[in-house]
Amino acid sequence: SVHMLSKDYYPLSPSLDAAFADADLLIEELDFAEMMAPEAQLMLLTRGMLPAGQSLDAVVSKPTLDLVSARVAALGLPIEPLKRFKPWALALTLLAMEWKKAGFEPDLGLDRHFYDLARGLGRAVQGLETVAFQVSRFDEMSMVDQDRMLVQSLKDVETETAEVKTLADAWQAGDAAAVERVVLRDLRNDAQLYRRLIVERNQAWLPKVEALFNRPKPAFVVVGAAHLVGPDGLLAALRAKGYTLEQR
Repeated sequence: SVHMLSKDYYPLSPSLDAAFADADLLIEELDFAEMMAPEAQLMLLTRGMLPAGQSLDAVVSKPTLDLVSARVAALGLPIEPLKRFKPWALALTLLAMEWKKAGFEPDLGLDRHFYDLARGLGRAVQGLETVAFQVSRFDEMSMVDQDRMLVQSLKDVETETAEVKTLADAWQAGDAAAVERVVLRDLRNDAQLYRRLIVERNQAWLPKVEALFNRPKPAFVVVGAAHLVGPDGLLAALRAKGYTLEQR
């Protein structure tokens, strides 16, 4: 999946539609029904906010705060409300804003597209992990690591937004090598973050994906592109276990 897309990438490749039509189960990183539930939204909000009385100024360095101030000013937003966010939550929020400014929307992402189709057809939907676990991947990082993640996100934002279309075009063309270059280049520079957000989650997902091969009907699995490509991706792990993979 590319989690945010524009309407320019629809309709999808016939091979995607055909694979989805053959399946009776949709597997995604998260079950959107859980993610959109009021209790999950409240948990996301509370886990992403600093404790009462604490501000971003107190948990990140002065250079980091200067970078945040410059980026927020460029977006035309007031900074004071954003100082209540934990660094990891602010990093994700600002990146999402930049993607939206480039014309890409989460409601047009591949995950949401197939979730809506599956629900409309009455098909079963399952998540590989829970919202609470996904949030914990970020929220349990030390403030030092969160500061580093925020800085990296802000420094990469110009490159990231310039490459959003490059990534989406490569995904649409089925160019796995180009997708790998875009999604893993910067992430792999931070070994700790790469392991926490990609490697460990892939290792947890692998037995769940492998178990799907024993079902009588196919399942349709949609996860972020960064989880499929590269030496630590799900596809490499399946090949290492002796499976033959075919790209259509």
